[in-house]
Amino acid sequence: MPVAGGTHPRRSAECREAIEARQGFVYFDNRLRRIPNRKARALASSRRAVKIQARERHLMTAHQARICVGCWQQPHLPVPLRGVLSVPFRAFGIRPSRMNPNTCTICELMFTTVMRARKVTTDATVLFADLRGYTTLSQSLSPDAVSRLLDAFYDECAGAIWQHDGLLNKTIGDAVMAVFNFPIRSEDHARHAVRAAREIQRRWHLARKTLAESLGLAAGDLGMGIGIHCGELSFGEFGRSHRDLTAIGTVVNAASRAPSAAGADQILVTQQVYQRAQSDLAGSRPRANQLKGFQQPVELYAA
Repeated sequence: MPVAGGTHPRRSAECREAIEARQGFVYFDNRLRRIPNRKARALASSRRAVKIQARERHLMTAHQARICVGCWQQPHLPVPLRGVLSVPFRAFGIRPSRMNPNTCTICELMFTTVMRARKVTTDATVLFADLRGYTTLSQSLSPDAVSRLLDAFYDECAGAIWQHDGLLNKTIGDAVMAVFNFPIRSEDHARHAVRAAREIQRRWHLARKTLAESLGLAAGDLGMGIGIHCGELSFGEFGRSHRDLTAIGTVVNAASRAPSAAGADQILVTQQVYQRAQSDLAGSRPRANQLKGFQQPVELYAA
C-alpha cells in the first residue's frame, strides 16, 4: 500500500506503534525523530540502565565471567578473561587468576598498582576448612597417596568457593583459606561463605567415599571441619622480599581456630556471621568454645 512522501509501510507501522506506546517517536520530513519530552527521556534512560545491568550480568555469570569481576568492581576496568578479546592480554601475562577464575592476575599480582595502596581495610568474611587426622594419615600413606588426597580436597573446596564468588586465597597443607567480599564485592558475603561451606561439605561427602576406597581407608577417616568469621580485616600485599597477597587480622585468626572446635563434617560460625546470615542458620544455638590464642571463650554456632 503506497504511503505519501515515499515512506515505507513498515516504518510507518513502527512509528504508529511507537506513538501508541508513548515512546515519543514521530515522523517529520519523512524521517523518524524522537520527541524531546521529559517522559520519553526518562523512559529511554531507564531502558538503557536495564540493558547495562543485563549486559553486566551476562559478562559476569557464575563460573565463566567474560571480564575480570574484580577489576570491573574496583577500578572499573573491563579486562577480558575469555574469548578473542582476551588474546592480547594473555600475551602480556594477564589471564584468569588461580585464586578465582573470574578474577585476573592483575588483581593477584598488581594489587599495589591497582588499589594505589599496599593494603586496604575492608569488611569481609574468612573461611577455613581443614582435614581431620591429616598428620596421622600422612604418616601411614605414601607420598603419592597424600598428593592425591590433597588434590581432591583442594579441588572440591575450590569449586564450591568459586561458585559463591569467594577467593581461594591459600592452601596450607591440610587446610584452605578463602576470603569473601574482596576483590569480588557482595553485601551478602557472610551468607555466601556459609553456603560455600555447605557446598564444600556436600562435594567432599560425595568424593571421599571413592577416594577412601582407593586409599584403603574408611570414609569416616576423611572428615573435615570448617570455621567462618567476618568483620574488618587488612587485605593486601605483605612482605618486602617475598610479597604475599592475603588477609590478616583478628577475623582471620578466629576463623583459622574455629575448625579445631568443629567435629568431623561440622561447620562452625561466629556470632558476627550468625547475625548476618541468620536466615540461613535458623534453629542454631550458640556454644562457648575456648579457642587457642583467645583469652575469652568464643561463641560458635553450628551451620
